[in-house]
Amino acid sequence: MKCKGFLFDLDGTLVDSLPAVERAWTQLAARLNVPAQDVLDFIHGKQAITSIRHFMQGASEEAIQQQFSWLEKREAEDIEGVTALPGAIELLTYLNEANIPWAIVTSGTVPIAYARHQAAGLPKTDIFVTAEQVARGKPEPDAYLLGARLLGFEPEQCVVVEDAPAGVLSGLAAGCHVIAVNAPAETPRLEHVDYILSSLTELLIQKTADGDIEILRKH
Repeated sequence: MKCKGFLFDLDGTLVDSLPAVERAWTQLAARLNVPAQDVLDFIHGKQAITSIRHFMQGASEEAIQQQFSWLEKREAEDIEGVTALPGAIELLTYLNEANIPWAIVTSGTVPIAYARHQAAGLPKTDIFVTAEQVARGKPEPDAYLLGARLLGFEPEQCVVVEDAPAGVLSGLAAGCHVIAVNAPAETPRLEHVDYILSSLTELLIQKTADGDIEILRKH
């Protein structure tokens, strides 16, 4: 597979934030009097406001926004246990050193995404697409279409790296190549992704003579 740039999801792809995510959402579930497992089964890969609206159907927008503000503050402050996933720092460092364009495209908001990016010690990126920048979150294609445009490439010239079903669907809907890392086996359209990996350490990336980026899977 060849491409010109990378679009990485953040949580679950580059960063292990699952304990912090589950702590915050379990507390929110209690606030909403909703079974915590129902919430945890629904939220991954989606914008928080989408999930909150799902569990607060019929509530006023003011009430929904109050819960969203509480959750955003909780998630931005609770970074205990947030770490880079295996291979993430090495991969992003290599991309920077090789001048290979890449961006982070997350369903999280700025306060949460930046806090986790910093806590995990990930290399800096100039392009960070967050929930505030798109009208429709994953699984809609908007976020990855914006990421490709900000990199200066067509969607088909980019490869999306994702772990969540909503993100995989978003990348495919945008027309990008997709690499699924630790995606659930029941992820829809998983048969349409380019590679299914268990870790970023399985990726081998090199520049070709014509300036394209060749992506291989280590055996």
